Amino acid sequence: MRIAISGSTGLVGSSLAAALQAEHGQVIRLVRKDPEAGDVLWDPQATTFDAAPLAGCEAVVHLAGENIASGRWNTAKKSQIRQSRVQSTQVLARALANAEKKPRVLVSASAIGYYGDAGETWLSEQSPAGDDFLAEVCQAWEKATQPARNAGIRVVNLRIGVVLSKTGGALAKMLTPFRLGLGGRVGNGRQYWSWIALPDLVGVIRHALASTTLEGPVNTVAPAAVTNAEFTRILGRVLGRPTLFPLPAFMARAMLGEMADALLLSSTRVSAEKLQQSGYRFEYPELELALRGVIG
Repeated sequence: MRIAISGSTGLVGSSLAAALQAEHGQVIRLVRKDPEAGDVLWDPQATTFDAAPLAGCEAVVHLAGENIASGRWNTAKKSQIRQSRVQSTQVLARALANAEKKPRVLVSASAIGYYGDAGETWLSEQSPAGDDFLAEVCQAWEKATQPARNAGIRVVNLRIGVVLSKTGGALAKMLTPFRLGLGGRVGNGRQYWSWIALPDLVGVIRHALASTTLEGPVNTVAPAAVTNAEFTRILGRVLGRPTLFPLPAFMARAMLGEMADALLLSSTRVSAEKLQQSGYRFEYPELELALRGVIG
């Protein structure tokens, strides 16, 4: 199978590319600069994309997007976050739809931010969307894949939870203060965090490429969502450190602004039932097992 990947240099994309390269041997990376042999140069901010270099690709995995936690949100930052996801997806989906030889499947990233702050409610793919900034972005992001779906391409929209890896993402930023004994719950700690270990995320993408009956939105989270307080306690146990320094909600908002509510204080208790029913088996279904696996 010949597979193209956007966002191939990021945390998820680089791991996925390595796994697919080992399995299939034919991976085309869509890159914005410094292409190597076999790469395809593309501009995710452009209004068009020539899909001719992807001819012969049976599948495309679209992971490109601005890092939502790389800086405090302001009008410009929020515009970059939205544009990097929605416009790039629209351009890619249209290009694939108009290609003479279309791929069989497009697996496109989305996020559990789709649901907004939903408290203790279990959330399935049929649950309503939230009404905050990230929820609006995720709705537009998923809608942007529609041209590919209309052209007969099987489209899978992965609503991805908090990705656990020691080399990037939220967990990597938490490790140093927790190892110093400075970790603690955020706010009241009752908000649910739905997570997935990086090896399982790579596994889910591979599963989505191969499973011909899987399509539409798919919650891409481990089956065991936990509260922030539980996450804090388990991470402290794995690292052998106390977790006595909570981060009050007002302080989180003072430091991060709107991003604090969206990423730290929002509660999303997301079900993985559709993914499990499709036949996927998690390598890390429980948090402590996942943390010990990814931290080593």
